[in-house]
Amino acid sequence: MKLNVRNLLIGLVIVIVLAVVLLRGDQLVELIETIKKGAAIPLVAALCTQLGKYFAQSFAYSFAFEAVDEHMDPRSTLPLVFGTFFMNTIAPSLNLAGTTLVVDDARRRGIAPGKATSAALLMQITVDTGFATIMLIGFAILAFTVGLSPLWFLLGLLVIALVAAMVLVLVLGRKRPALVLRVLRPIERLVDRIRARFKKGPLDPWVERMVCSFSDAAGLIAHNPKATAKTFGCSIVASSCELACFTLVGVGFGVTVPEALICGYVVATLFAMISITPQGVGVVEAAVVVAFTSFGVSSAAGLSIALVYRGIVFWMPFLIGAILIQTTKTFKHEAKKSVRAQHKNDRLRGVEGQAKRLDAVKEDPVIPAKRPKPEEAPRKR
Repeated sequence: MKLNVRNLLIGLVIVIVLAVVLLRGDQLVELIETIKKGAAIPLVAALCTQLGKYFAQSFAYSFAFEAVDEHMDPRSTLPLVFGTFFMNTIAPSLNLAGTTLVVDDARRRGIAPGKATSAALLMQITVDTGFATIMLIGFAILAFTVGLSPLWFLLGLLVIALVAAMVLVLVLGRKRPALVLRVLRPIERLVDRIRARFKKGPLDPWVERMVCSFSDAAGLIAHNPKATAKTFGCSIVASSCELACFTLVGVGFGVTVPEALICGYVVATLFAMISITPQGVGVVEAAVVVAFTSFGVSSAAGLSIALVYRGIVFWMPFLIGAILIQTTKTFKHEAKKSVRAQHKNDRLRGVEGQAKRLDAVKEDPVIPAKRPKPEEAPRKR
């Protein structure tokens, strides 16, 4: 049985899923026991609202590509929503690791890399902006009630700085493409030097091509305000669905204080973004308990809410993402490439086998068999 790239990627995904389950499998057992203690109706409603978030994000991705004059329907972007979560889980990077999956999938659909990057960047900007809006509201509530921790304030500034940096990239791509070229030139030279060490020629001038495409895409975003606004709207809806999920989980365990629920959600999402552990596993739970206790909520209730909420927003999309990521163009392309390579190898083996048989016939001293005589024409009587 011969392995191909797709099989290796699927095997890697399975290994990662098993590793996460084994490392945090105790949390799954604890989660099941904790769910039994909560009210069923609010928890089921929380699950439904969280699923609504993912569907809203699939429409947001679709509108983000519409903003750069490209088409991707929500059915095609839904696997990307879960796939990006999976990528961001195995490679924590302020939720930017999944962008590479989106760009690669779009590129394999014939979309220019600059446009795909701009659409993915626009999507990430809207997602972070939607959360930042809720975060600022939560921080304001904290400042006027129990007080705002300096650590949380600094972490909030990090999110705002991240959004500002992504907006700056879009603006520079449109207004100052020459500056972006100067920044990327050293990277291009470094790549060419590395290729030269392996006795390979330099790449095509990909920097100019990418910056030109990126600049055009940024201009398209500016000239498609309706699609851009729809992207922002869907991302805010998605963040609101996630906030509703957290609130319903809190209600399911008897916590009805609005300030505690809003700030608990902000803390959970913030630490999931910036934590060095996958999606903040272990860190988020502790931070949520601290946030709840500052509002007078018992640590037992806070821990129960954190465990169930994390079970919905972590385990569910992680496992679904491990499955749906295999339906993206990245995986399908590897499968097609492997099939083409297999067919090519089969053809080569067929040609080589035929050549060997011809050589064997030439070297064989045995007299070839006589050819059959042609049929004689019927004699005239």
